[in-house]
Amino acid sequence: MNRISPTVKQLLIINIIFYFGSVLSLNTDFIYSIFSLHFPENPDFKFWQLLTHMFMHGGIMHLGFNMFALWMFGSSIESIFGSKRFLFFYLTCGLGAAISQISFLYYSFYSNLDLLLSSGYDVESVLSILSEGKYNTSWESVLGPEGLFTFNTSFLSTMVGASGAIMGVLVAFGMFFPESKLMLIFFPVPVKAKYFIPAIILLDLFSAITGQAIFSPSNTAYIAHIGGALTGFFIMYYWKRNQFNRNRWY
Repeated sequence: MNRISPTVKQLLIINIIFYFGSVLSLNTDFIYSIFSLHFPENPDFKFWQLLTHMFMHGGIMHLGFNMFALWMFGSSIESIFGSKRFLFFYLTCGLGAAISQISFLYYSFYSNLDLLLSSGYDVESVLSILSEGKYNTSWESVLGPEGLFTFNTSFLSTMVGASGAIMGVLVAFGMFFPESKLMLIFFPVPVKAKYFIPAIILLDLFSAITGQAIFSPSNTAYIAHIGGALTGFFIMYYWKRNQFNRNRWY
């Protein structure tokens, strides 16, 4: 795991360029508004954000943790897949993460919108107000404080980061090297990959359901993490059944 493979090296460089280019630009907010992933009903949404959000990060620590994980696990997987297959796998996991998060936002948004429409509000006026980054205080009487917060943040939310793609890489690592021992910085106890990685996914699921952050910040897109992991698992399962020689699996 000491040697950086070619595609991983290129991904590291692109992520670093995106981050420091955005931070050092004359208009950081504009750069993030263009390349971060917005809710599709938001007028700021652009189709390329499904790809570009994977190369944007919310801070130097966010970038550092993701790039460390990409180097730590990605090079091992690329050495097995090859560069082209690894790039396809990585980007597809990132897209799977994005689609999972968007699907969740659609459910949260439209379940609350239906309540407003059933109470006599007009869909065009509601979307117009939200597009201005505002909300009508009278909506709270219909949705309640929590529902209003969810409704508003679903529409205005943005997503950045390579975490979803990296979760897919982690799944692949766990399937190839189940006996390898891993540990968290905050929990320095070695645990075999076949237990460690499912535990990380279950923690994300717990946080997504309860809203309680364990090791990640509270604004983490937990559904995206789960979506990236599941995408990685299904791709691996398909490739294992149809394309890889059994001798290449450990």
